[in-house]
Amino acid sequence: MRVGRLVLAGTLLGLAGCGAGARTRRLVDAFRPGEAVPPTVTFTSSFKRIVIARLKYQTDVLDGLNEAIRREGIRSAVILSGIGSLVSYHLHSVSNTTFPSQNVFYKGEGPWDLTAANGYVIDGRLHCHLTITNEKNALAGHLEPGTRAFTFVIVTFGVFGDEVDLSRLDDKEWR
Repeated sequence: MRVGRLVLAGTLLGLAGCGAGARTRRLVDAFRPGEAVPPTVTFTSSFKRIVIARLKYQTDVLDGLNEAIRREGIRSAVILSGIGSLVSYHLHSVSNTTFPSQNVFYKGEGPWDLTAANGYVIDGRLHCHLTITNEKNALAGHLEPGTRAFTFVIVTFGVFGDEVDLSRLDDKEWR
């Protein structure tokens, strides 16, 4: 299906650097106000670079990752991986299934292994989720202040070029 110049449902929205030329569109410009958003929107791009951030003992993970994003000038990126260990965690997840969404927050002390980090950098803003484990439990949720590194935390970012605009990607009103 084609909406405007955006190609949807099984085909690609070309972005600069991918040989798409005149078909280049930003995700934020994909639809006019009032147009229905289809169930699936896709686009493609290449990474401009890879950035690896390492956080040391007792570093607040949210603060440390935000510092890495500022220092590296990252505007749009995907978190490719994340590992490490924690002395404390503070996460939230959704607690309902109707709009407006509501969150439940949970926090605790370590030791915890950080087995996965994923998410995006959207207009320079970190949207990160973690999966953590210990000998009895596994937890996952959105990263909050107060999650602190133990041995280390390593997070790898795939950074997009400036032609990629992810500003609507996590907009829960874009439905």
